[in-house]
Amino acid sequence: MTTNTTAADSSSISTSPATATDTFGAATAAPLRVAVIIGSNREGRFGPIVADWLLARIREHADFEADVIDLADSHLPTALSYNPSPETLAELGKVTPKLAAADAFVVLTPEYNHSYPASLKSLIDWHNAEWQAKPLAFVSYGGLSGGLRAVEHLRPVFAELHTMTIRDTVSFHNAGALFADDGTHKDPEAANAAAKSMLDQLHWWAWALRSAKEVRPYGR
Repeated sequence: MTTNTTAADSSSISTSPATATDTFGAATAAPLRVAVIIGSNREGRFGPIVADWLLARIREHADFEADVIDLADSHLPTALSYNPSPETLAELGKVTPKLAAADAFVVLTPEYNHSYPASLKSLIDWHNAEWQAKPLAFVSYGGLSGGLRAVEHLRPVFAELHTMTIRDTVSFHNAGALFADDGTHKDPEAANAAAKSMLDQLHWWAWALRSAKEVRPYGR
């Protein structure tokens, strides 16, 4: 597991919006909704184990409320349409409201052939406004690369959609060896510290962007 942050870095990041609520209104003090997107739908995938670890870290962050979007539970077609079929509309109904309601996102992705899964690209491409002017963090996993090549491919995709990607990531190298059979992390201290730092940054951006949009709606 590697990250671009250290546990010491996270101590300098404030997560409390209390000092600015008088400026931006009481609504900004409401919990921030974060959509956790499990990007793999492959048979035998490792994603749910990492997702359970991540959701436990989010639950430790008092200002976040999590929604889960598991792409194994939706079946969006790869052929886009301006006039989706009733079947496609039903599949969109499983994910679009959660994306729209989110103040922030965490994308959990493996690395397939030096990039990210087709299921994740399909979710991205079926939506537009739902991504705009919101922050997004990455948790990746894989072999030697820890999924980081998938993350770097995703950054310009989300930039095109006016999404603010968080610099720091959490990545699990040789992920299968890091977790016990019951899904718990064998040596969680560094991973938990990295997640806290990343989530603190995500919180700052989510609160700042939500506050700004209350004053002035975002326009492309």
